[in-house]
Amino acid sequence: MMDRRTILILVLACLAAIGGWWLQNGGIGTSDQPRQPPAPAGVKTLAVGDSVGAYALPDLDGQTTALAKWRGKTVLLNFWATWCAPCRQEMPMLAKAQREHAAQGLQVVGIAMDQPQSAATFLEHVPVGYPILIGIDADPVPTTTFGDTAGLLPYSVLISRDGRILQTKLGALDPATIQRWLEEASSPKS
Repeated sequence: MMDRRTILILVLACLAAIGGWWLQNGGIGTSDQPRQPPAPAGVKTLAVGDSVGAYALPDLDGQTTALAKWRGKTVLLNFWATWCAPCRQEMPMLAKAQREHAAQGLQVVGIAMDQPQSAATFLEHVPVGYPILIGIDADPVPTTTFGDTAGLLPYSVLISRDGRILQTKLGALDPATIQRWLEEASSPKS
């Protein structure tokens, strides 16, 4: 039979283990995002607060398009692929957000991590009404450049009117997140 001292030591050891886990995992409820692995050696990644600068990718016709084209607008980059079910599911919602918030300065931009022909064929059946750029052949990989070092899709990035990253999200967006992001982007501090 254990004495009180042994029980107290076991309880304290359990509490210390739980506290260590909590600190290592960033506390409870601090982020709904999974942790990203480090970027490959020598690859610079952008983070919240960084400027996207003159970042450019080809469109579906092969013409290079710089994100600076939409400077002065709030840009919602959405990395997707035709083979990604959550990506396909969120595209109608993104198209709706584009239609409903264009007058307030929103520009959704899809970045297909797919071959141009695959993306174009898919978009014939699921038109979205916002520009699509192609990121599959870029080096470094665009998702990595924008902070998704795991390379998982969908991945979204909110960019302020002055070209700074405001938010990132790994996983499908929902209407409440888009609304919250747009409110943040239009607040005076952004």
